Amino acid sequence: MPTNVKLEKVLASAKGLAAELKTFSMDTNDQQSKEMFHMLSTDADNIASTLQDRVNFVKSEEPQYDELP
Repeated sequence: MPTNVKLEKVLASAKGLAAELKTFSMDTNDQQSKEMFHMLSTDADNIASTLQDRVNFVKSEEPQYDELP
């Protein structure tokens, strides 16, 4: 499996994790849990952002990856 495909999969997973954690934060009434889930979702957003930067870099360095689905 090409690197760009692996990166795209991990990026999608990180975005999904961030979304799930945000949902947990909104769904709980316990303030401590709400804060923990919010903090974890922020961390997952930061990971997704870093991965997106890497995906963009790979696509700029290897233009053929930008053409793949």
